Amino acid sequence: MEQTKEIKALFTLIDDPDEEIYSSISEKIVAYGKGIIPNLEHLWETTLSEDVQQRIEGIIQRLQFTDLLQDFTCWKNTTPHDLLSGALLLGKLEYPDMSSTVALQDLEKMRRNIWLELNSFLTPLEQANVLTSILYKYYKLFGNEVDYKNPDDFFVHKVLETKTGNAMSNGIIYQTLCEQLDIHAKLINIPKQCILAFYHSDYEEAHFIGNPQDKIHFYIDATNGNAFSHADIDSYFERINTVPKPFHFKAQEAPNTLAILLSELSKCYSRNSKAHKQTEIAQLIELLSSKS
Repeated sequence: MEQTKEIKALFTLIDDPDEEIYSSISEKIVAYGKGIIPNLEHLWETTLSEDVQQRIEGIIQRLQFTDLLQDFTCWKNTTPHDLLSGALLLGKLEYPDMSSTVALQDLEKMRRNIWLELNSFLTPLEQANVLTSILYKYYKLFGNEVDYKNPDDFFVHKVLETKTGNAMSNGIIYQTLCEQLDIHAKLINIPKQCILAFYHSDYEEAHFIGNPQDKIHFYIDATNGNAFSHADIDSYFERINTVPKPFHFKAQEAPNTLAILLSELSKCYSRNSKAHKQTEIAQLIELLSSKS
């Protein structure tokens, strides 16, 4: 952005000791939008004051999050919600300059390799075996237990880069590939688990009356691709002392999936210098939970 007289004047006041004046100055700078970030980065590089540098860093963080919030608002207001694009947007919480191009290219390679092994005569279980073989054995996608010391496990673009994620990020990748390959598998609402259901091909949630569980062949653990039977799921509900309800077996809506992921991700920032991200995440969860 061109360094106008007004911008120069605002920059000279960033070090003002009066918090009210600084607050007013920072609001005016933020109003310029993300285009002013290169100017702020140049100011950071040329200033000797650590206090001023910290203020500049704070302003840049606000600008980046404001931009992310705008992008996410557009995603939320566009239906149907594309789970992958929403998940990739979340990567900008930690990597504001990230590009999704490489992640999309990696997914396309996975999709093509799986597609080459599929045919119209395979049963749903055989389809799942192909997905498991290629994702978890050929590409060696690995699912960690949820680790709040490593936020990268929650970001799909980093998971595709390192081939290491957790049940939630792996589940998003798995569902995305199923959608691209016309395989009827979706993440569902099993408490405290990230599990996909392989639905009957004739199941249409919008028109189905009854318990969706009756339209499920089997379940997949997104951590490692292992299959679960109905008996396995029934046993799990018994262990957690919960009566299964029809809503547990409905496909999880994309905003809800991302809200759960964000809620878990927030715990990664409870005891470090990025604690401000918990406030940002809370705003995103509120946006996801709001009515469109």
